[in-house]
Amino acid sequence: MSVSLRNLWWKYGEKEDVPWILKGITLDVKEGEFVVVTGPNESGKTTLCLCLNGLIPYNYLGVFKGHVEVAGMDTRDHKTSELAEKVGMVFQDPDCQFITLSVDTEVAFGPENFGLPIDEIEERVDWALKAVRMEDYKYKPPRALSGGQKQRVAIAAALAMRPDVLVLDEPTSNLDPVGKAEVLEIISELRKEIKLTAVIVEHNIEDCVAFADRFILLYDGKIELSGSPEEFLKHEEKLKERWVRLPQVTELSHLMMTNENFYLKNIYLTLNQAYESVDQMLRRQRLGRKKEGS
Repeated sequence: MSVSLRNLWWKYGEKEDVPWILKGITLDVKEGEFVVVTGPNESGKTTLCLCLNGLIPYNYLGVFKGHVEVAGMDTRDHKTSELAEKVGMVFQDPDCQFITLSVDTEVAFGPENFGLPIDEIEERVDWALKAVRMEDYKYKPPRALSGGQKQRVAIAAALAMRPDVLVLDEPTSNLDPVGKAEVLEIISELRKEIKLTAVIVEHNIEDCVAFADRFILLYDGKIELSGSPEEFLKHEEKLKERWVRLPQVTELSHLMMTNENFYLKNIYLTLNQAYESVDQMLRRQRLGRKKEGS
């Protein structure tokens, strides 16, 4: 397993009356899997991300119980700097991660801190920028980039460490539709090319349906639902109750399933599925009318 959580509990601060943010979470993520974690605000999603790269429990005061293993490393036995070689972290706002004045030095920062040879650092920078399709912006200042481009540079900086697991906390929340699609497509391609494991926190799950292997609903610090996109999105009432917005095409298919005229057995996940299904329905209806008229 790339990620293994066992009965994970965490709360910020050490006072007894402070509420637990994570409450007994047990979760396994396989190598190369693309997992999307969703849920309403204050459900513990960002805290879960911080547990995966060791920022919790090392950089925050609080109470930690349970077991977290990422890429074969127990987070209680390894410092955040050691985990950084195995776990890449990308935050919601890429600007908060940038500390240098050019794209190439930003991507090189992590490998340089590990004392790698200059030739290897340059090779990693070139590879990471090519992987996110930002090689033409190598010497640009980050401030001159668009939101989507900044996010891709942040991903490249994480990839330059050659991690086994990439953790992204709402990486598309501030992007336009084109930027969102670019970021998710890049992550999907990388997991296939280098067996990268991706754990992504997202509010808007519609953009992730075409890429995700599994969705997880986190609510009040607990996992309430987990399953493939089709299995997960069948729970319409539960998801709406937890303020998770379903893809519009999925909402449409749920309505169609309640109408006996459509004979719809499975929900739609994407527009292409809906187009193909509706086209088949219309063909069957036309064929039926022809037989009735003959």
